[in-house]
Amino acid sequence: MTAHTLTSGRLSWIGVRPERGAPVVGLEVATFVEGRGIEGDRATRGKRGGKRQVTLIRGEDLPLIAERADVAKVHPAQLRRNLVVEGIAFDELEGATVAIGSSVIVAITGPCDPCSKMNAAIGTGGHEAMLGRGGLTARVVRGGEARIGDSVRAIAAPTNASPPEPPRRPRQNARRLPSR
Repeated sequence: MTAHTLTSGRLSWIGVRPERGAPVVGLEVATFVEGRGIEGDRATRGKRGGKRQVTLIRGEDLPLIAERADVAKVHPAQLRRNLVVEGIAFDELEGATVAIGSSVIVAITGPCDPCSKMNAAIGTGGHEAMLGRGGLTARVVRGGEARIGDSVRAIAAPTNASPPEPPRRPRQNARRLPSR
């Protein structure tokens, strides 16, 4: 598959999670910080370079999740994802590099599996309703601003190779060998 076969979508919602368990705050414009996440989100305070700096979910999946959970509607903030994207197939994005607006670039790192908190957020069966529809995780490759309505498009096709591991510090031996 090549990047030009992928469709483009639109960013329809942005949210940040200021603290663990705190209500998600919706934004019109967000600043993405390279190697960290979205400014104001608790993920930016974590270890630099993590795989889960930004989370995405398809807007088209929200009514399906609501139907499966037997609720009238699901709001993006309930799902605790950062970005809602419409008009693009996520199965084509896994492992891809994605541009959001004119400056932000993220690398999709994998699926965003639902957690058990979804039962409390959506109602009984919320976790099960999200299985297979939890979205994707990404890391920020190039920071910048993105706003609701911006385009979302794959700019590099998925690769089968895993991202490189960060360099490891050499092990310190417990004892030194005598020099000769």
